[in-house]
Amino acid sequence: MTLGELIDRLGGKLVQGDPEWTVDGVSLSENADPFNLVFADSSSAVIPALSSKAGVVVLLPGVAASYPRGKNIVESDNPRLWFSKAARLMMPPLPQAGVHSRAVVMADTILAVGVTVEACAVVESGARIGPHTRIEAGAIVGHGVQIGERCRIFPRAVIYPGTTIGDRVVVQAGAVLGSEGFGYVRDASSGTYTQFPQQGTLVIEDDVEIGANSTIDRGALAETRIRRGTKIDNLVHVGHNCDIGEDVILVALTGISGSSKIGKGAILAGQVGIGDHVTVGPGVMLGGQAGVLSGKTVTNKGLKPGTVLWGTPAKPLKQVLREQVTLSRLARLGLRKSANGEQEPAEE
Repeated sequence: MTLGELIDRLGGKLVQGDPEWTVDGVSLSENADPFNLVFADSSSAVIPALSSKAGVVVLLPGVAASYPRGKNIVESDNPRLWFSKAARLMMPPLPQAGVHSRAVVMADTILAVGVTVEACAVVESGARIGPHTRIEAGAIVGHGVQIGERCRIFPRAVIYPGTTIGDRVVVQAGAVLGSEGFGYVRDASSGTYTQFPQQGTLVIEDDVEIGANSTIDRGALAETRIRRGTKIDNLVHVGHNCDIGEDVILVALTGISGSSKIGKGAILAGQVGIGDHVTVGPGVMLGGQAGVLSGKTVTNKGLKPGTVLWGTPAKPLKQVLREQVTLSRLARLGLRKSANGEQEPAEE
């Protein structure tokens, strides 16, 4: 694309350079060539970006008094976002290959225009696949599954019956959507377990991305829902009957137990553990390995914006650090008393 075309699509201000300059990709500053685009969103990144071989640099407004001659400069309030959107615009489209001769597609499946089904993929009876969606090698789309337009289902993903997927959804390799939830009823007299019915549905709304080997259970009797724009990392588990709000971030190895609700814009960092029937409020940020006990509600009420909660049970990070310092001081005090031969108080 030309630089002018990118600016027309993404905004920003061309403060120096040629709008007809051809841009063929994005790059790190150290690897860039004259037809690459780089960005700098901090003062420390400005000099490497401007001294690179990149033909186009995207910067915050006013970060430099002058710019090198021959360099195309775009100013944006969010250079990283501008750079990311430009990369998506310049990504070459994948070929539309139709249905591979070694794919298995049932006769009553409805495939819209531009659908690709690769080798060894299976699309079962009654499934409906929207325009320009890709079902890649070895993926399985279950009976009656509905998938919207321009989705990409990567190799060996499995989508169970009862799952509905919106538009522009990405499902990475090995993900499993709509599997039966983990719910059992114990017979107290015999100690045996009987599965509680797992016959609900799973709804994945538009623009959701699901990482490799992540698993999302269908509802038990109702539905599990992943709302618009949520991004799920690799190796995340979402239990049955959960409601994950819009634009939520779930980072790798996070586990969410059944019937929990995660509010819009919440961020759950790596290895966060959520008990069953938990409510995490909108915008809450849970740091790595934080935990929320079953039935609890966590909100940002009374906290400054951007406060990170940490530990189990999750509390504001500053409070956790103060508690750790206090505990460490008490432990050192106890060691000094023991070393001096002082009698420690007896336990009652």
